[in-house]
Amino acid sequence: MSISPVPSCFSTATIRGFAITQLPNEEVTVLAFDIFGTTVDWRTGVADQVADIAAQRGVALDAGAFADAWRDRYLPSMERVRHGERDWVYLDTLHRESLDQLLDLHGVADAFDEPARLRLVRAWHRLPAWDDAIDGLSRLRARYVIAALSNGGFALLTNLIKTAHLPFDCILSAELAHTYKPDPQVYRVAASLLDVAPERMMMVAAHAWDIEGARSAGLRTAFLERPTEKGPERVADVASDATSDIAIHGFSELADTLGC
Repeated sequence: MSISPVPSCFSTATIRGFAITQLPNEEVTVLAFDIFGTTVDWRTGVADQVADIAAQRGVALDAGAFADAWRDRYLPSMERVRHGERDWVYLDTLHRESLDQLLDLHGVADAFDEPARLRLVRAWHRLPAWDDAIDGLSRLRARYVIAALSNGGFALLTNLIKTAHLPFDCILSAELAHTYKPDPQVYRVAASLLDVAPERMMMVAAHAWDIEGARSAGLRTAFLERPTEKGPERVADVASDATSDIAIHGFSELADTLGC
């Protein structure tokens, strides 16, 4: 794992084999959390709902492979927005466009009417939290402001956080910046809205691109590994894929590391 240069006021320690930088409590006041993959298990949640809806329509689909293919279109679809190749649209629109394409590719488009497609898009609004998320966030919330900072739309995040009972203090959707992570503007808008300097906010994420985007905007970073995020057939991002201030294996370990 690569660790960014350690200021003299920081100390270092090792937790479960990771060299980490210990941050003085006064240095960071806000923890911003990625949602899809970091805080919630998107693959299990989407695959289960795809399987259920497809079965109701009499369609045989490999729901896990379908969820993977849908997620594969996530970053490329947002990249076109970030690069100005199309006007801003929120994530539900991008998910719907990708869904329509995938149903066509699988030759099952006629089996899914408008209500069924709407249910599939809203599957991303109802995803299960990882087992350590609620307890870990509750511990961290006692000392820090904790925010959801996601590419999901504001309505999506509101529904997801409510359904999964996640104890966030606030939602910071990329919709507020009208661009998508890892554009540095998303992170800067988040810090500005909470009236903190970027270096007093720490981004917690399980993806190298998110960590690098946050670092480029001046945020502190914590790489949180989720080995099973992408299912049994794919390899998840690991801490060595990016440079971060700390690296941990879960929310409980993050709370331990930050003294919560």
